[in-house]
Amino acid sequence: MFKKFAAEALGISDIGVIVGPEDYSKVDADDYLFNEDGEQIFFLIKSKKDEYCFTNLALVHVDGDSAVSSKRSIKRYDYASHRITDVSIETAGTLDMDIELKFNLDDTRFSIDIKKAFIEPLKNIYKALFTIGKQQQRDALCRENALRALDATASVHKLNIAPGEGGLVSQYGALLAALNTAMLDTHTKRDFSDVFTKFIHN
Repeated sequence: MFKKFAAEALGISDIGVIVGPEDYSKVDADDYLFNEDGEQIFFLIKSKKDEYCFTNLALVHVDGDSAVSSKRSIKRYDYASHRITDVSIETAGTLDMDIELKFNLDDTRFSIDIKKAFIEPLKNIYKALFTIGKQQQRDALCRENALRALDATASVHKLNIAPGEGGLVSQYGALLAALNTAMLDTHTKRDFSDVFTKFIHN
């Protein structure tokens, strides 16, 4: 606790600020968006060495080695393939100068320090991430249930019998292929513009 307070007092900690829409074009993350696919920034946190850019399609993390180095690593986490879980905010104590936004993207844990003056807009990204996580969970359950229904149908009709042209086996195969294609399209193009628009008013 003392080390953290000393770092903050000396100005050497890496506490972020929330960047407004008018400055999105000035950040590094803007150069790595897929504008061709309609990707746009809805929320951006910038510290001395990192940028956390929340778009309608992904989290783009511009990861810096240090505050004094120009070297950056660009990491992209598409919502279509990375589940958001364990979203939380840790509010500031009496001596703290920052608040923390915490969440997981699959097995990757994020803990982002932000100046406590930004608590109100931070509540909005908390709500958006929490809602996206719930929708991702619902989508996964729907897909599992659909696959179980197909498996049950296969068992009832004993579709393991040698198939004839146009028979149940080929129909089942076609149905399964159609389901997988539909689910793949849904997940590879997962756009959460509606969620961000609901909670974040830029």
